[in-house]
Amino acid sequence: MALPAEEQVPAVLFVCTANICRSPMAVALFKTVLAENGIDPTSWRIESAGTWAPQGQPAAPEMVEILAARGLKIARHRSRMVTIKMLEDFHLILTMEAGHKEALLAEFRSLKGKVYLLSEMASENGPVEDPTGGPPEAYIKTSDEIERLLRQGLPRIVELASK
Repeated sequence: MALPAEEQVPAVLFVCTANICRSPMAVALFKTVLAENGIDPTSWRIESAGTWAPQGQPAAPEMVEILAARGLKIARHRSRMVTIKMLEDFHLILTMEAGHKEALLAEFRSLKGKVYLLSEMASENGPVEDPTGGPPEAYIKTSDEIERLLRQGLPRIVELASK
């Protein structure tokens, strides 16, 4: 029996704390990495959310500016909190810190095998530091780190998000 079309689409959800910096940044950068590797990002479901996100907040201005310098636009992004329904709709959930992963797995045990640190995709095991409140260089460092992890982890992301 074939799966419904929407379930056949690779689906990845990026999760950080407030959903105004790291996870929306990961969405924009991941779409670019996919396209650069000959994969149409519009054939994927790629979204973000936060573990403690206020509803409807715009992306951090510093992050919007850094991504704009790379030709990426995310000014329309609005923050949202993760929900069990949302989490169940994705094949792969990538978190920025161990605390995010642990919180999701503690609250939603059914997610076991779907939740990983972004760094685990690149065979690493560290956090993507939150630059919020830091100098512009911190945002640049975070965007570079996310992009590096996405590039190195692309084969594993594609594999896990396509299940």
